[in-house]
Amino acid sequence: MLTENITERLAAIIAADTEKPNLGMVDLHKTRELLMDAGAVLLDVRPPAKVEGENAEEAGIANAYYTPYPEFADYLDVLPQDKTTPIVVACLKGWFANRVMGYLEAMGYGNVYVLDTSVTALIEVHRAHAG
Repeated sequence: MLTENITERLAAIIAADTEKPNLGMVDLHKTRELLMDAGAVLLDVRPPAKVEGENAEEAGIANAYYTPYPEFADYLDVLPQDKTTPIVVACLKGWFANRVMGYLEAMGYGNVYVLDTSVTALIEVHRAHAG
């Protein structure tokens, strides 16, 4: 019974991801669009050892939170209560971000994306547009 529920839930998550362009991977332009126009939340999930300089939250990106992967479970309170709110997860190469995307989808969030480039590139673009 439990295995069937898990299998059904995973099948539903995978089906939802296949309906997203590029399986939910988004570029810098789409990420900025989600953040600025759709009110998305950005999760910078780089482990502390991988952060050089500022994280996305410190850089002042609107709705950005630094939720390091090793302690991600400690930051669940920053997640939007509305599980349809877009969430973009970012790190350096997508490895941790893809894991967190899966966790969020298993938790019932249905509008989750992964930045397809390094979050440092997003921080640089933000600085260029903010300055």
